[in-house]
Amino acid sequence: MSDGLSQPYSYRRTEAEEPDWRRLPGWREATEEEWDSPQWQRAHCVKNLRQLRAVTGDLLDDTFFADLERDQRERATMSLLITPHMINTIAPHAPSGRPGSLTDAYYSDPVRRYMLPVFSDRRTDFPSHPYADRDSLHERDMWATEGLTHRYPTKVLAELVTTCPQYCGHCTRMDLVGNSTPQVGKTRFVLKPEARLQAMIDYLRKTPVVRDVVVSGGDIANVPWPRVEAFVDALLEIESVRDVRLASKGLIGLPQYWTDGAVLAGVARLSETARARGVQIALHTHANAEQQITRSVAHASRLLLDAGLRDVRNQAVLLRTVNDTPHALLDLCFALLDRAGIMPYYFYMCDMIPYSEHWRTSVAEAQELQHAIMGYLPGFATPRIVCDVPFVGKRWVHQLADYDRVHGISYWSKNYRTHLDPGDADDLSRLHEYYDPVYTLPDEGREWWRSHALGTPAPGTPAPGAPTGGAAPGPRFSAVR
Repeated sequence: MSDGLSQPYSYRRTEAEEPDWRRLPGWREATEEEWDSPQWQRAHCVKNLRQLRAVTGDLLDDTFFADLERDQRERATMSLLITPHMINTIAPHAPSGRPGSLTDAYYSDPVRRYMLPVFSDRRTDFPSHPYADRDSLHERDMWATEGLTHRYPTKVLAELVTTCPQYCGHCTRMDLVGNSTPQVGKTRFVLKPEARLQAMIDYLRKTPVVRDVVVSGGDIANVPWPRVEAFVDALLEIESVRDVRLASKGLIGLPQYWTDGAVLAGVARLSETARARGVQIALHTHANAEQQITRSVAHASRLLLDAGLRDVRNQAVLLRTVNDTPHALLDLCFALLDRAGIMPYYFYMCDMIPYSEHWRTSVAEAQELQHAIMGYLPGFATPRIVCDVPFVGKRWVHQLADYDRVHGISYWSKNYRTHLDPGDADDLSRLHEYYDPVYTLPDEGREWWRSHALGTPAPGTPAPGAPTGGAAPGPRFSAVR
């Protein structure tokens, strides 16, 4: 093919770099040894506006801090917690040195948009979708034991902890993870960690249908490594367990943790045990923007692969103004592959949690993006864009059964039962709804939601008191394909 042939996207290989943290007034004296220390990183996390001011000095205007403070007071579902490493990836090349010089770059920066959301980011017409839910995927309803979600026939999610090194504004587990905010009083585990983890192991020992365990939270980077290793060792002793996936955004926000010698030695021990028993063990992480794949992230990923992990994979979230263009998605995927050896895996559509409407895209937009990124990446490294449908699970965005684009309602079926299904013959034919953001709809659809949002159920949804887990009997809108 001629090099001169114009393409919608032009591949270019870029090298990993580490932004200079000394450009920020609060860290001008931080040494390289301190910066590379996970303890120093944790001790210098930004947890409030006062600490962010101390880091950025006069480089951000007061208007930004007022915007951030209002969001924390009126909209935020996650408390403020962001590591120095993550802050250092925000506006990495913006000019600095004069008062207010970072403000414009901060407002437009993709990492800032989801790690430090401000009030002016949010929608004012529908800040939350009328059907938004604190536990939008109903994971708690599917707990087999406390913190162990058995949602799929052969897979479980083990939540070891309810904290992370840093909190993402769009967190799907905002009901459980992190500190309470003025908008959201968080739920809490009741059992002590040892009892909770032992109950999980006991359940898995007596449930041989489960072969795949995701070890997550929160973030396992916030669990003492000996406890993580003991739990995974116990999993590896269960004959039915064939896949273990460790989940940690800490690789992106706190890569220093994953380069710690004691942690790497533990990963090597687990990998050796897994290999001897014919079990696959991998780590899943969460980067949403190309600029997050820094030299230290790449270094940590390579060390984990050298320690014996089967793969390091990335599960991103599709977020408007963060990565909602073909170029942004492909730039991230190539950065993951080329710089860090991380496999692009999924792009999840942002879940229907409160105050997330400004991040969410419609199913139709996600379908267009899936089409746009095909053919550029190797097939094995081409991520699927998926919609995590309540009561159903992950579905590729082209798998919907029906789609009312006027009112933004897509209908989905599933091929397995969950514990929330009634157990009748209709379980596998019942259609379940997912809702597009109202602002993406045509005028007719937006007007319908404005008129009906406060009292009338959306078409096809269960009436109050109706069984959950699917559409109530009755007519649905005609599909617009």
